[in-house]
Amino acid sequence: MNIIFTEIQKKNQKVFKNFFSKNYDGLVRYANGYLFDIAASEDIVQDVFIYIWENAENINLTSSLNGYLSAMVRNKCLNFLKSLKITDDCKILEFNFQLVTEYDFDTTSESDKKIIHHQVLKIVDTLPEKMQEIVKLKFISNYKYAEIAEELNISINTVKTQLKRAKVIISKMLISVLILLDINH
Repeated sequence: MNIIFTEIQKKNQKVFKNFFSKNYDGLVRYANGYLFDIAASEDIVQDVFIYIWENAENINLTSSLNGYLSAMVRNKCLNFLKSLKITDDCKILEFNFQLVTEYDFDTTSESDKKIIHHQVLKIVDTLPEKMQEIVKLKFISNYKYAEIAEELNISINTVKTQLKRAKVIISKMLISVLILLDINH
C-alpha cells in the first residue's frame, strides 16, 4: 500500500497538500493535452484531487497512486469532451480530415477523433469573422459557393479564396493537434 495514500486516507492534510502541490501542474499539463483548454484542465484536476480527498477511504488502490490519478484525469477529460456532445453531424471532422490528407485517420481512435473535432471547432472560432462565417455556411449549413456569395453579398471568387485561406490556417493548427495526439502518418 502506498504510504502517501494511507496518510491521505487518514485525512493527513499536510501530506495531501504536499502531494497536491507536487502533482498538480503535471496533471494540468496532461489534461490540457486532451482538452487544449487550460481552465477546463485545471477544473478537472481539482475535481480529481477533491474526489480523492473526500473518498480516499472508499478507494481500493490496486495500482500506483500516480497511475490512478492519471487514469482519473484522462477519463474525466474524455467524459468532458463527451459532455460537449461532440458529434460530426455537420461533417466538419470529415472536412478537416481531408485538409490533412497525409495522415492515416483509419487508425485514429474514436476518442482521438472527438478531441480533434473539438479542436477544429475551436480553431474555426479563431478565424477572422468573415472567414469564419463563410466556413460555417459552407460546412455547417451546406451552402454552395454561389449561395454563400449571395448571402454575404460577395463574389464567388472571394468565397473560394476565403475557404482556401481557412483551409491553410486550419491545416496548420490541426497538424499541431495531431502531433500532440501522436497520430502517425
